[in-house]
Amino acid sequence: MTKEKVTIQDIADALGISRNTASKALNGSESIPDETRSRVIKKAIELKYKQFAFMETDNLLTKNPGNIALLTANLPSTSHFGSRLISGLEKRISAEGYNLSIHIVRDIDRNSRTLPNNFESSKVDGIICIELFDMEYSKQLTSLGLPTVFIDCAADMFYPDLQADLLLMENEHSTCHMTKRLIEQGNASLGFIGDIHHCKSFNERWVGFNRALTEMGIQLDPEQCVLNPDREFFSESDWMEKRLKQMKQMPSAFVCANDFIAVNVMKALKNNHIAIPGDIAVCGFDNAPESRIVEPHLSTVHIYSDEMGIAAANMLLSRVKEPALPYQVTHIQTKPIFRASTEKTD
Repeated sequence: MTKEKVTIQDIADALGISRNTASKALNGSESIPDETRSRVIKKAIELKYKQFAFMETDNLLTKNPGNIALLTANLPSTSHFGSRLISGLEKRISAEGYNLSIHIVRDIDRNSRTLPNNFESSKVDGIICIELFDMEYSKQLTSLGLPTVFIDCAADMFYPDLQADLLLMENEHSTCHMTKRLIEQGNASLGFIGDIHHCKSFNERWVGFNRALTEMGIQLDPEQCVLNPDREFFSESDWMEKRLKQMKQMPSAFVCANDFIAVNVMKALKNNHIAIPGDIAVCGFDNAPESRIVEPHLSTVHIYSDEMGIAAANMLLSRVKEPALPYQVTHIQTKPIFRASTEKTD
């Protein structure tokens, strides 16, 4: 006679606990104490319950969980691609038994070259850096000797100097493709808006923009670009409007370094009764929620944020296991999305 399949109730009965407690323990609920969870998993292995039948008790995570520190100068908002990236990152490292702690690197920390107050390198197994674009501070972090992955980095970072793994979204080719599309639609003059020295991603988008102009035989007019330092973009609510008014002649299309900038450009143009895309086409980068709310809807580039978070986690976990591996510079695919802000209708 065939033996009946083992159930969660069998595990619970064997341990003298409730079925609900056994179920939560097997599903990794944080409400269950580690000791109870370990007992339940061991019993599941012993009774050969489902996937636990293929596990060995020696492989259980009985040690204390590891710690991954996320360092950032600016905690990403819900509309920033980094917010979903962190979610994907946290899920992946949690599955491997690691906790994620977040540490804000303030201006005073960067200027004094000090670590955040609540960061203890002796208690950290690896570091993930987001929105840290100070080259010297980045080098200081890598000097700690801990496995480190940067998600984006300083615009002028020379890769061999970084001594860490680097993950970026693909910037150059997608921006080049977007720019060529604008030119093919009849836009003969194009301007770029964004601080090309802000970070590596912005710089790569600038490179892609210029590459498209060169390949399509369009002459760049620096007077039709807004390349001011990034901090100036946030200095006044009407800063963009004032800056655009300084142009002797605006181009027929603006390629913006991200969606936040693009939305501000659209607002400034509308305030001056300039039709989008009839008079000037506008595109951004990030596929932020605002890009689908603003009117007309914004052409942009989609970033696979969750997948980037998982990729960052995999890079770090690999570095933790094999510290001597050659450093990686990895770009994750992006996807141009064309919407009404650039698509002129006859």
